[in-house]
Amino acid sequence: MSPAGPREDFPDRVTLMAALAGRVAGLLAEGIAARGRATLAVPGGTTPGPFLELLSETELDWSRVSVMLTDERFVPESSERSNTALLRRTLLKYRAAAATLIPLTAEGESPEAVLPGLAEAVRAALPLDVCVLGMGADMHTASIFPGADKLAEALAPDAPELLPMRAPGAPEPRITLTAPVLSSARHIFVLLTGVEKAEALARALLPGPTEEAPVRAVLSHGATVVYAP
Repeated sequence: MSPAGPREDFPDRVTLMAALAGRVAGLLAEGIAARGRATLAVPGGTTPGPFLELLSETELDWSRVSVMLTDERFVPESSERSNTALLRRTLLKYRAAAATLIPLTAEGESPEAVLPGLAEAVRAALPLDVCVLGMGADMHTASIFPGADKLAEALAPDAPELLPMRAPGAPEPRITLTAPVLSSARHIFVLLTGVEKAEALARALLPGPTEEAPVRAVLSHGATVVYAP
């Protein structure tokens, strides 16, 4: 694996979330100034919630920002498992309500049935200006899981923008951005909190195959790890 990017440690999660929100807002503003628009990808789950809440209040020309999730569960938005619903509650309000949401799920019989329409909108918004990712204790990132059915496809240099993904331990199918999309973002952050994630990061930074620790796909492209206990 190529050398990882920098790691920034914060004394607590409140400080971390505020610092990350400020950094991301600044990078989005730079993207808008340089290219007229900016695209942001963010993770689901509960950990990034405070960061997204703070970012939603940031003064920025949000009408020029496109937002997408790094991955989504194939569930209706009414489900408590929906990351899209969580994104609406945390980020897409206040000033950030003016942003454009690029969905990673739609109503249909299966992820495969809705993927072509979703991929077209994602493709039009690439490359990502800023990508914020999480990481599981199993060293997965987005929905690129060790042991997933399309793991090799998602990690391949010629992977499509989106893939359906099914993995042991994942209760429902997922739709995920693939490794080339994530690693080609202009700025990549991996947001981690807690001792368990710190231990997983230490394992991911050891030499080894990316299939064993998919987060290596972005760590090897200079991602900045931001961490608080």
